[in-house]
Amino acid sequence: MKIATILPYKENYTVSKAQAAAIWVCDFFKYSKFKDNNLIYGNTSGKDFLSKNYVNIKINNLKSKFTSSTKEYCKNFIIETKNINFDIIEIHNRPSVFNYLKNEKDSKYILYFHNDPISMNGSKTISERLDLLDNLEKIIFVSKWVRDRFFMGLDKKLSNKTEIVYPSIDKPKKIRSKKKRIVFVGKLNTSKGYDIYKTSILKILNEFNDWKGYSIGDESRDRPYIKHKNHRELGFLKHNKVLEFLDSSEIAVVPSRWEEPFGRTALESSSRACATIISNRGGLPETTDHCLVLKKLNSQDLYLNIKKLILNSNLRKKIQIKGFKNTKHLIKENSQLIDNIRENIGQNFSLNLIRNKLRIINIYNTGQKNFHRLYNISLGKKFTNGFIRNGHDVLEISDRDYLRQNRSLFLQKDNSKFQDYLINTFKNYNPDLIFFGHTKNIDRSTINEFKSLNKNIIISQWNEDPVMKSLSYSKKNIKNILNYSDLVDHTFITSHPSVLKNQKYNIKNLHFFFVPVDKNIECFDVSKKKPLKDIFYAMSHGVNRATLKKGKNDSRIHFLNTLVNKISEINYDFYGFQNKEPIWGNDFYKALINSKMGLNLSRGLPAKYYSSNRIASLMGNGLLTFVDRKTQLNDIFTKNEIIFYDNIKDLSEKIKFYKIKDSLRQKIASNGKKKYFKYFNELKTTKYFIETSLGLKNDLY
Repeated sequence: MKIATILPYKENYTVSKAQAAAIWVCDFFKYSKFKDNNLIYGNTSGKDFLSKNYVNIKINNLKSKFTSSTKEYCKNFIIETKNINFDIIEIHNRPSVFNYLKNEKDSKYILYFHNDPISMNGSKTISERLDLLDNLEKIIFVSKWVRDRFFMGLDKKLSNKTEIVYPSIDKPKKIRSKKKRIVFVGKLNTSKGYDIYKTSILKILNEFNDWKGYSIGDESRDRPYIKHKNHRELGFLKHNKVLEFLDSSEIAVVPSRWEEPFGRTALESSSRACATIISNRGGLPETTDHCLVLKKLNSQDLYLNIKKLILNSNLRKKIQIKGFKNTKHLIKENSQLIDNIRENIGQNFSLNLIRNKLRIINIYNTGQKNFHRLYNISLGKKFTNGFIRNGHDVLEISDRDYLRQNRSLFLQKDNSKFQDYLINTFKNYNPDLIFFGHTKNIDRSTINEFKSLNKNIIISQWNEDPVMKSLSYSKKNIKNILNYSDLVDHTFITSHPSVLKNQKYNIKNLHFFFVPVDKNIECFDVSKKKPLKDIFYAMSHGVNRATLKKGKNDSRIHFLNTLVNKISEINYDFYGFQNKEPIWGNDFYKALINSKMGLNLSRGLPAKYYSSNRIASLMGNGLLTFVDRKTQLNDIFTKNEIIFYDNIKDLSEKIKFYKIKDSLRQKIASNGKKKYFKYFNELKTTKYFIETSLGLKNDLY
């Protein structure tokens, strides 16, 4: 997994001038399992980088009032990484950087907040923060206080995409010998309470002349100065030197006025067995459970607390030992937490597949309007059965039934209401896969909304109807497929993909699937019986139409008229032909199992691998099945499993032959049924759909 970590361009990622966010990134990088594939990007003039994986992004107009340094930083990052595809891009403390990059670099994004989100461009307003929740995979905060600030005015139930990962420390193996030193670490300004420290430390040093005071830090603006023979300002020190100084000091003070997002100094001093005094501001109380907390943020209260620690050595040592032994935030533990977060968002589908429990929304016409008379030929139903039997959870949505049941007073379809239904269902169910077929009722904008809600979502469509050039109906069907083909991840059709490619349709991730059988639907075995009728065929003028359509004529009727003239001695049972109405549901099965053989005749000229879904009903129920050789299904079945014919004459002769050769008919039909159920059952077919959709290898065909 390749990871890019982007620091704020003002954050100095060097040993000599490292700041809080830089230290945070470096600390967790050291123990990460992904460190060999993690590049850290920033901007600095120094050369003593904290780690070897650092890449410096130059900014030419760093102090320009006329150009945006952030935009230049982002543009230069894009140029620098143009040949690198990152699985995850992590952005520290700059929502504006994410808002710039999200449309430029295709990746999964994590945003880390080290400071108050309300103060930052890109997260000041409620709408900006809602947008971040919608578009980011994860938001990580350095303290509960920072997260609470982010959710000001928001429903905290939205916090499922967030985590708290505290700045952390490696504590020393043992407590070092202590010197009578009181230490202030941080910016030497009033926001950090340096003036409070000044007044209190002067009183302490005047009263306890065997103690010394120290200040570690700098400040370029106006600030208080401390003049006392027992106090020294050490200026800005390297981070490791600060820790060494704390190791040998007795007391540390953090009397901040401003709302500290976390307060790293308090964590570091407590872990170094300093008796630590803090103010109750921001995230400071989250740094350690063993310290003194100022009741009043003034110099008198700080003075009294320091004095208490000086005079009461038992209390001082107790706080020091407990702080050392119970260091609250450790680098190794929190580094593992960050890696777990990365794995969960970076390998979402492989993890789901391992636990074998995908959530799937299956959208198709369940046929409620038709009283489920199409259940036996409904591919959508077979797919649901297969998904569930493979261990997944399935939510079915019948688009046509929903629209019919929610018509307006004027009997008009309310498509917008259906889109709202889909989107809200998506939010509640949070599927891993959306699988739909034969619908025009999903708006393209709704599919885009699905993707914005969950960038990991996989969407696949299927279509069972013919796509051959010779059939006028195919044009309409192909148009339906093309309506979504550029939006979905995969498209599955019942013809070989070459049939569409030969017509100059270039559809990405186009796959063939064979009409599946289902053990609970194709549940008869005619191969073991001797039915009264010889051959069965059922034709309709559309599955949603229950009766014959007057004046309807197509090539199948001409074919059948010619055929029956050649097999006058055969007891055929044809439906949807010669004024014999189509049959459905249970009536379909009663007729089907009363015939020894079945004709698999589809609309249009034969196309590679295409067959109407009736082939599953015929072969799956053990009828000896006849199919045109030009379908090239001999790539899949042998002559010992299905009967191929070259023309009407050849077909008529073979029908007559197998009428007489009953035992041979039974043997071939039985072989065909076994082959069909072995390779094209609902379990293997839906497993193939899932593995193909997830980009995994499969061996179904």
